[in-house]
Amino acid sequence: MARNSTNEYNRLIAASVGVAIPADETQYGYLSEHQPYGESAEQSGEYAEDLAATMLATTLGIEFDPNKDWDEREGIYKMSQKIINSYNITQSAEGENGLWTTVISCAILLP
Repeated sequence: MARNSTNEYNRLIAASVGVAIPADETQYGYLSEHQPYGESAEQSGEYAEDLAATMLATTLGIEFDPNKDWDEREGIYKMSQKIINSYNITQSAEGENGLWTTVISCAILLP
């Protein structure tokens, strides 16, 4: 679960959960969480997805250059045929004047 809150007017907040699912159903997938300030939903979601996929790729022994951008590494991960899918669940919002604003994203990996 990722959660973020603010009571600052116009403060951009986001909560993202990244998901990476291996092709081999006998192995576990990975979840990551990210709770940034000042990032759009797209930026936050891509970061969380990248983090989950990179953690899974590392455990599966997939060779990659960590200095490459997410789009290049995503292609390498999926071409390896060891990671079947990755995605993110993200919510973002801007703080309201004098009110608390909260965003939450949740995910569960089931067998």
